[in-house]
Amino acid sequence: MESGTSGERPSTSYDAHFRVWRGDAEGGGLEDFTVEVNEGEVVLDIIHRLQATQAGDLAVRWNCKAGKCGSCSAEINGRPRLLCMTRMSVFERTDVITVTPLRAFPVVRDLVTDVSFNYEKAREVPSFAAPAELGPGEYRMQQEDVGRSQEFRKCIECFLCQDTCHVVRDHEENKAAFAGPRFLMRIAELDMHPLDAAEEQGLDRKTTAQDEHGLGYCNITKCCTEVCPEGIKITDNALIPLKERAADRKYDPLVWLGNKIRRRE
Repeated sequence: MESGTSGERPSTSYDAHFRVWRGDAEGGGLEDFTVEVNEGEVVLDIIHRLQATQAGDLAVRWNCKAGKCGSCSAEINGRPRLLCMTRMSVFERTDVITVTPLRAFPVVRDLVTDVSFNYEKAREVPSFAAPAELGPGEYRMQQEDVGRSQEFRKCIECFLCQDTCHVVRDHEENKAAFAGPRFLMRIAELDMHPLDAAEEQGLDRKTTAQDEHGLGYCNITKCCTEVCPEGIKITDNALIPLKERAADRKYDPLVWLGNKIRRRE
């Protein structure tokens, strides 16, 4: 029988077993659902089908459904992922698929979490410091320098890296002192920007990364890189180089002496 006949399920469809976390800040638990899955669908499609058929009050945050807004972050079988970019075809038909909210942040309701922690950390990072001698339209950069920081601009702020980082995931008490990989990456981007004049204006981004944003808490496990949906090499291209420059600034005797001389001048 041909698939797609009116009133009949496509021959490629099947029933999947989902376990979805339901609750709010007061508590909650996993609920079991059996739900139809069709060829080519992603997990967000299934969550929407649950809303339409079995759980009309299920809360989930989403927007673009194209992997570019970062809204639909959640944990699927314990791994931080985007619901809209996780295809059902990566699972076996017999798998039990568990969908839970981001563990590192407070639950608002069901799969929606309060990620305001990240916006607070964003405000703590000093912005780009424009060179005093250059006006609008006068910035000039080598393409090599553009490419170096352009990778970090691909970030969609899904906060999966923040969620998977064990420094905040497993230790709530660290949040006050630790900016997390997304914002340490932002500091690294600004520090390697050839036109950033922060140091000339009295701001040492390397020192503040260590002393104010918790760079030393990072032990480069690369878990942030592994979950990044944009494929940004957060650890190798941002955090490790920033750590190296911060260590040079603090412990290299020649750098220390040069800074002393410069300050005297």
